[in-house]
Amino acid sequence: MSGETDLIVVGGGPAGVEAALAASERGLSVRLVDEAPQAGGQVYRAPPRAFGAKFQQKADPIGVRLRDRLRASAVQTHFDHSVWSASPGYRIDALGPDGAVSWRARAVIAATGAQERVVPFPGWTLPGVTGLAGATIMLKSQGMLPGAVTLVAGQGPLLLAVAIGILKAGGKLAAVIDLASQADWLADWPAIASQPRLALRGLAWQAILRRAGVPVLYRHAIRSAEAQGDQLLVSVGAVDAEGAPVAGRDRSFVVDALTVGNGLTASTDITRLMRAEHRFDSLRGGWVPQLDTDFRTTLPGLYVAGDGAGIAGAAAAAIDGRLAGLAVAHDLGQCDDAAYQNLIAPLRRSALRARKFGTAMAKLMVLRPAQVAAIADETIVCRCEDVTQGEICTAVREGARGVNQVKAWTRCGMGPCQGRICGDIVGQLVTGQGNAREEAGYFTGRTPFRPLPLDELAPPIAYGDLQLPPPAPL
Repeated sequence: MSGETDLIVVGGGPAGVEAALAASERGLSVRLVDEAPQAGGQVYRAPPRAFGAKFQQKADPIGVRLRDRLRASAVQTHFDHSVWSASPGYRIDALGPDGAVSWRARAVIAATGAQERVVPFPGWTLPGVTGLAGATIMLKSQGMLPGAVTLVAGQGPLLLAVAIGILKAGGKLAAVIDLASQADWLADWPAIASQPRLALRGLAWQAILRRAGVPVLYRHAIRSAEAQGDQLLVSVGAVDAEGAPVAGRDRSFVVDALTVGNGLTASTDITRLMRAEHRFDSLRGGWVPQLDTDFRTTLPGLYVAGDGAGIAGAAAAAIDGRLAGLAVAHDLGQCDDAAYQNLIAPLRRSALRARKFGTAMAKLMVLRPAQVAAIADETIVCRCEDVTQGEICTAVREGARGVNQVKAWTRCGMGPCQGRICGDIVGQLVTGQGNAREEAGYFTGRTPFRPLPLDELAPPIAYGDLQLPPPAPL
């Protein structure tokens, strides 16, 4: 065991950093653990230090200030550490540059953010096809383009962010393919306008696309992608409001890369492994942990903040992280009731405004059942184990009642990603075969969260040194 502390925060995005700072400021000993080299998360991802000052100047100033405040605090940070297990008694196991490490804490805040969703289509596993989040990492962290000419497709605000990132990095866009309509974008304009800075940025992005002459096809989606030499031939067609294909003339694009994403789902590895209660909320990204108003899960001492509690955006995540950190300080006796109420009252008002914007964006990312119903039988859904839509639906028709039974019958979700990529889609496929969404459930949390090299977890040992038990009697 490498150390004990009052609070461990897993995740170094805006929610995790604000939670750690708030708890530390109230006198708690706090450790923050993240697999990235620096704090910031996906939204405020820091460029590699080795890239030099010119590249560093491109970093988002909000992320820069976040990292500066963290460095100036008493929070113990552990970057480049991948958390692979969480155990009762709040033991957190991680693997870092110097090997395996473990800590125990009185409380844990899971601020693990979100993961992207891709609705499968023929060809989505080909080289050159990446997720919108993957493209974001390439652009922000490495200054790399997905390809010389890229087609950007999917739904939600990340669609525009990636498209603009590609243009700013000197790349070319074949088109932007948006599942939503223009009316969908304007439907919650009052909520979007509640965050003027973000609303104006979105309008500016659309103006940039128009000036660059980039076609934007609303109410369209990817039909298929196939290799054409070193490039991709991508077929695109119209869809209706539910995401179902509409008959008509499809369009084709020959591109170097296709980046596609259909919204986000909450990252719930820790809460699922610890067997906290969850509930299904399509607007907030599917299965999310059940929380009270102070971000407590159904397990005493375990809290969740940020998009891991339900998709709400970076602005809301930062405020909710601070609220969660204060809740821990209150529960561990470092903040009395009066002080706690005074501190959280203005934060909760700010959080309500931020969530209005986040909810409007989340509506654009909601999985539409007809999208999943349109997946062809031969399309791979679980890319780790090459399980197709047809195999999954056959298992359900033959009696599989939930995703874990489908997993046992087909190996869907047993690969390195443990169902993070396919789980939401599999749940909808089970539901589409006549089961209730709640009955379909979610993949049971397992450890390790990520593939790990076993030689990093156990010291070298010679076979002759093994302490073997005596043989069992016959």
